[in-house]
Amino acid sequence: MRASRIFAKAADTVVGLLVGAAAGFLLTGAAGAFSSFVLGRPLRADGTGAARAVLLAVPAVCAALGAAVAARRAGRGPDRQNRG
Repeated sequence: MRASRIFAKAADTVVGLLVGAAAGFLLTGAAGAFSSFVLGRPLRADGTGAARAVLLAVPAVCAALGAAVAARRAGRGPDRQNRG
């Protein structure tokens, strides 16, 4: 693997990490809005450590998944990326 290809794969992986983290934050925000407006009970992270752990774990897991998917897709050639 050439250095430019490694750099391109690393850049794709970082973008996947950032997109996954953003999706995780969006997911936790949507869950909070749903809980607050539809259920009438806002999510609170000031009680036990479980709520805080979930609020931190969801974006972290989504970021890891985004990075893994981006790294896997970056290894493919341009002819295989647009196939369904």
